[in-house]
Amino acid sequence: MLLLTSEWMLQAMSMYRAVLHCRVSGGCCGVWRAVPQALVHIRSANVAKVGTRKSYEEQLYPTFSRARIGSSFQESPVLKNPFLEDALLGGYLRRHLPQEAVLSDLCEFGERVAKEVDGWGRECEVNPPQLVHFDPWGCRVDHIVTSPAWKRMKSLSAQEGLVAIGYERSFGEWSRVYQMSKLYIFSPSAGLYTCPLAMTDGAAKVIQSIGVSRPVQKAYSHLTTRQPDQFWTSGQWMTERQGGSDVATGTETVAAPQTDGSYTLHGFKWFTSATDADMTLTLARVQDRTGATTPGSRGLSLFYAEVSRDEDGRLRGIEVQRLKDKLGTRQVPTAELLLDGLPAHMLSEEGRGVASIANMLTITRIHNGISAAATMRRVVQLARDYATRRTAFGKLLKDHPLHMQTLARMEVEARGAFLLVMDVCRLLGREEIGVASQLDTHLLRLLTPVVKLYTGKQAVAVVSEGLESFGGQGYIEDTGLPIMLRDAQVLSIWEGTTNVLSLDVLRCVARSSGMVLHAYFSHAKSLLAGASSVSSLAPAVKAVDGALSELQNFIQVAATRPPSYLELAARDLAYSLARTYTGALLIDHASWEGASPSDTYAALRWCEQQLCPVVTKQARGCYDPRTPPLDTALVYDQLTQG
Repeated sequence: MLLLTSEWMLQAMSMYRAVLHCRVSGGCCGVWRAVPQALVHIRSANVAKVGTRKSYEEQLYPTFSRARIGSSFQESPVLKNPFLEDALLGGYLRRHLPQEAVLSDLCEFGERVAKEVDGWGRECEVNPPQLVHFDPWGCRVDHIVTSPAWKRMKSLSAQEGLVAIGYERSFGEWSRVYQMSKLYIFSPSAGLYTCPLAMTDGAAKVIQSIGVSRPVQKAYSHLTTRQPDQFWTSGQWMTERQGGSDVATGTETVAAPQTDGSYTLHGFKWFTSATDADMTLTLARVQDRTGATTPGSRGLSLFYAEVSRDEDGRLRGIEVQRLKDKLGTRQVPTAELLLDGLPAHMLSEEGRGVASIANMLTITRIHNGISAAATMRRVVQLARDYATRRTAFGKLLKDHPLHMQTLARMEVEARGAFLLVMDVCRLLGREEIGVASQLDTHLLRLLTPVVKLYTGKQAVAVVSEGLESFGGQGYIEDTGLPIMLRDAQVLSIWEGTTNVLSLDVLRCVARSSGMVLHAYFSHAKSLLAGASSVSSLAPAVKAVDGALSELQNFIQVAATRPPSYLELAARDLAYSLARTYTGALLIDHASWEGASPSDTYAALRWCEQQLCPVVTKQARGCYDPRTPPLDTALVYDQLTQG
């Protein structure tokens, strides 16, 4: 009997310890799992009164959840209305788009995001997509099952016009700024639904730019509607087995012509994001009568295909091989697909597929930048709220100067990213309604890859710093914080890695015969000129003006060197373009009549950093033709014995 009791005690203690440490996800603070009824009386035993002896059971099973010290550890950060909490967003819109309808809509949407949508986003994370290959009777169905919250995100996106605003153009050249401001508020709480929205926006832009012809007229209306039951999302199926951005050599999918003028697609798509979309745009090579295709980018055409099922519930011309197991963005269904007779229509001219997706890349890269800036803003908002709640070493975190210095540095990065992305949105809006100058057009072409590459990298750094500001809680999954870092990592990879985009910048310069750089310098200097009379900004103006001069000198020197010289410098050049231009934007925003002292301080702090790293590294010989073999030898250095 004693042995039996001892074994029971050991089992009970083990179960109690498991219950004590078992939490489930739920916003920023966890909740207890339901515990077995047999253990409830152990956890709910009364606390012994002072001066009385605890029973053996009470000593063995401490009733911590009801102890006098309380059951709470720390207060969680609280997400408040992200529109009202963002002074820079409010100031920017009051300056450029002071429309009561816009401000009211964003305020109401911000309230909905904080109170309702953010919880949906968390649900998307804890209930990721699942792939069901077969039905109960063994028939292949390839159903991608997503959470109810993911479906609610789709309806919300239509209702709120998260794509439609950009095409309704109710606010003229500022319509894109309005749309992207709304996505900026939505993105960190969206459960990554911004991914299909980016591709949907990109598809609508491509269809509009090519011409809304009969095969895709229905699709365009579905992509840009506000009616939830009519709203479609689009996929973007470009990446194949080779992977990467080199679609010219990596695309193996072929398009077989049909007698009615349509095509069927055959190939393997290695990475298809938001695979539950209603349609897709994809690249393929048209086969001639012998089955031959044209290699390289000249052989690629752009195709439109609807994702549909036959009367037996099977996907038409598609087999879903598997869902991708990713570091982050787990909320988004991403799959490997076998295309085996997918019905499609050619959207571009034959052989003009790569050129036709240029507009899509512009849109999706801007969306990427918005997500990056929004992620930075969200982690700063949560960190500063937490600093008013968390006590360490006898005072609140907000009362520790070093902690506030760290948060201020994050704030400056977030402000810079916001203004940089919004300026590209401004330029896009001007182009779309036909009021863009040639300078605007050149500037948009140059800044789009610059904005994407720079904000993507900075988001990872700022979010990482942000998690550290929560201490150990920032590393705990059920706080919901680590997901921000995992998801941020995709921002520097998707739609071109940092190096690929840096080379894109060089191609942009070459194709325009340097005109994009002329536009860059002209506009940056005009921004500084507007602040020349503001004495408090003088140090920042001097720093940016000096960086512009250094950049011009570097470009003149680089033009006399072999192409390989500038290729080695491409990444540092892109960073220099981003930092210097952002400094000019911060100065410009701080010089308008409605600016706050914090706007001035942010501009000054930004311009204290090294704005032009390409010049510093040039002086150190980093782009010398002797460095590539030395870099290779360093990377592949093999230690030898003896």
